[in-house]
Amino acid sequence: MARKIDTVTVEVVRNLLMSIAEETYGIIVRSAYSTNMKERRDVCTAVIDPDGNSVAQVESLAALLGSMLSVVPNIYEKFGRENVKPGDMFIANDPYHGGGNHLPDIVIAAPAFCGDKLIGWIANIAHHADIGGKVPGSTSGDADSLFQEGIRIPVIRIRENDKIIPSVMDLLLDNTRVPQEREGDLTAQISANLIGVQRIQEAYARYNDVLIDCMSELVAYSERRVRAVVAALPDGEYSYTDYVDGCGDKYPDPLPIKVKVTIQGDDLTVDFTGTAAQIKAPINVPYPCTKAAVFFSVKALMGDDIPANEGINRAIKIIAPKGCIVNPMEPSPIGAQIDCQQRIPDAIFGALAPVFPNSVVTAGNGACTTTILAGDGAIGTDSVFIFHEVIAGGGGASAHADGLSGVQVNMTNTSNMPIEATEMEFTKILARKYELKADTGGAGEMRGGLGIERELEMLQDEVLYTGLGDRHKFHPWGLDGGREGGSGAFYRVFKADGSVTRMGHKTTSLPLKKGDVIRVVTPGAGGYGDPMKRPAEKVLKDVIERKVSLKAAQDEYGVVILAEGVGYRVDEQATAELRERVARK
Repeated sequence: MARKIDTVTVEVVRNLLMSIAEETYGIIVRSAYSTNMKERRDVCTAVIDPDGNSVAQVESLAALLGSMLSVVPNIYEKFGRENVKPGDMFIANDPYHGGGNHLPDIVIAAPAFCGDKLIGWIANIAHHADIGGKVPGSTSGDADSLFQEGIRIPVIRIRENDKIIPSVMDLLLDNTRVPQEREGDLTAQISANLIGVQRIQEAYARYNDVLIDCMSELVAYSERRVRAVVAALPDGEYSYTDYVDGCGDKYPDPLPIKVKVTIQGDDLTVDFTGTAAQIKAPINVPYPCTKAAVFFSVKALMGDDIPANEGINRAIKIIAPKGCIVNPMEPSPIGAQIDCQQRIPDAIFGALAPVFPNSVVTAGNGACTTTILAGDGAIGTDSVFIFHEVIAGGGGASAHADGLSGVQVNMTNTSNMPIEATEMEFTKILARKYELKADTGGAGEMRGGLGIERELEMLQDEVLYTGLGDRHKFHPWGLDGGREGGSGAFYRVFKADGSVTRMGHKTTSLPLKKGDVIRVVTPGAGGYGDPMKRPAEKVLKDVIERKVSLKAAQDEYGVVILAEGVGYRVDEQATAELRERVARK
C-alpha cells in the first residue's frame, strides 16, 4: 500500500462497506416482484475493489459467493479494464463463461467512478424463478445438457452511458415464461446497483484513496487471519468421503465426494481427487461454486469474525481435477448443483472434525429441498404462475448444543416462505400442513435438528410438479456416538382414492390433478455424543414439544416416559434400569 493505514480507520471503512452491501441487499428485497426474492431472499450483494477483489459481502447465501468472487475479473478478461466506463452495467449467469452458479442465478455488476478514476464496484446476484429451458422454473432433475436449462448469458453489458440497452432486456424477457416478473426483478437489481454506486462515490469523497487502501488491507487481513489459524493446527492429512444420493433413475447409485485436507505450516490444501466424475445429469458443481463451498467451510471453522472477502481464497489451495463432478466441463448440466455442492462442506467438516472438535457440527439436512409448481393462472400480465420454494430441514448438533430445527444449512440460507404469502400470491395452491417432523433429529447427548413436513394441495388441474432433494438415501451423519438424522422424502397423495405414492428425489414436471397433495419431508440432522448421556429432563421436554416420540425416547435415549392425563413424567427407576442394561451390552 502507498501509505500506512491505522486499524481503527480500516475497521470503520469495513463497516461502511458492509453497510453499502446491506443497503443494496435491502433495496432488492423490498422492490423485487417475485416471492423468490422478496420473501425467500434468494439474493446476495457485495462491494468489490477496483482490482476485482470482493471486499464486503452480505452474509446471506454462501452458495452465491462463487459468482461474487469472480464476476469482475471475468469482465476485465473479456472487455479489458480500460474499456469499462462510467454508466456501464454488466450482466451474466453462465458459470462457464463469466458468472453465476446455475442459470437462474443472474449477477449484475456496476463500476463506480470518481471522474475518470475507477474506485470500486457494486454487484448483486439473485435467483430468478424462470429463465427459459425445458421446464417451468428452469431447473429439472433430468437435464443432460446445459442447453436444456435456460438462456445462457455470458458477461455482456445491460447498461451503457447510464441507459439500459433495450435489445438486451428484450432478449432476456423473450426467453422467460413470466416476463413481467423477470422485468420487475431485473429492474430491482439494476436500481440497487445505482444506489450502491452512489454510496461508493460518497465514501470515496470522504476518504479519497484511503478508501482503496483500506480495501486492500481488508483482503490482506482476512488472509493473515486464516493463515494464523492454520499455522496453529497440527500438520497432517485429514480425509473424509461423503455421498450424494445419485441423480434420478439414470444415476441411481451413490456418488462420492472425496476430500483430503492437507495442513503444512500455514498452507491449507483441499484436494478432491477421487471424487465422482461429471455426469449427464444436473448436479455437476461448476468450479466457482466449489470454490465458494470451500470458502464457506474454512470461514465457518476458522472464525466467524473473519471478513468474508477474497483474502480467504488466497489462503487456500484447491485441487479439483478437470472433469470431476466438482469441476465439470461445459456443457455439463448444473441446474440442481446445489444438492451436490451441499455435500462439499459436509465432507470438509467430516475431515476436520478431529482438529476442530469444538467447532464442527454434525451433518445437517445437507440438501436444497426444492418444490416448483407451475400452471395456468395469471399473475399480473403473466399468463402462468411458477411457484418456487426451498424447504428447510435440520441443523447439525455440536458438542455444546442441540441442532436447530427447520433451518437452512451450509450453502443455503434463504428465508421461510410464509403460508400467507404463498396462498395470497399463488391462489391455485393451498398449504395443508407445515410442521416439524418428529424423530428426524438424530439422537445424541446433543440432539440433531428436526426436518419439516409440508403439504401443498392443488386447486386446479394440470399443475406441473418438480421436486429436487438429496439425503433421501444417505442420512445425515452424527459424531462421537451420535445417531444419524432422518432422511428426506417426496410423496404424492392422490385425490381420487387417497393413496400415497413415494416419488424419487429428482422428480421433474409431474402432472397433478385438482385435489392432489404434494407431501415434502426434509432431512433432519445428526446427533452429537452418546444418546444415553442426554439428561432425562431434556428428553422429557423433547417429548412434550413433540420433537421426540415416546417410543424413540425409550429406544434411542433409554428414557421411559409415562403419559398421565394430558401430561408426561419420567419413570426414573425404569429409566435407570434400562440405561444400565444398555450400558452392559
